[in-house]
Amino acid sequence: MMAKKLTAGAALVLTVFALSSCGNTIRGVGQDTANTVNATQSAASNVDAAAAN
Repeated sequence: MMAKKLTAGAALVLTVFALSSCGNTIRGVGQDTANTVNATQSAASNVDAAAAN
């Protein structure tokens, strides 16, 4: 009986850790995407400015 409770508790702790790490990964992907969009817009502005000269 004690082994089942211990196993269930360990599974719960591992699940919480796994879910929290997924949240950090998703947040990081969002930041990377935003940085990529900003860099692309900046590059386009640079090309546009160079073409205007």
